[in-house]
Amino acid sequence: MNIDRFVFAFAGVVILLSVILAHYTSPYWLFLTGFVGFNMLQAAFTGFCPLAMILKARGVQPGKAFK
Repeated sequence: MNIDRFVFAFAGVVILLSVILAHYTSPYWLFLTGFVGFNMLQAAFTGFCPLAMILKARGVQPGKAFK
């Protein structure tokens, strides 16, 4: 699995988890969903993604989006 796929999969899991937690516990978990969405949006324009940088440092093979 390359960095791109891992980042998208991780973001999807965090979004789904925060929606589930918001439904069953507190609606404040939706702030996490907003944070992940905002981070994905800024990464699309700037190419800066902290998770991608961490994965690259650990030696995960890069894809096309995060070089």
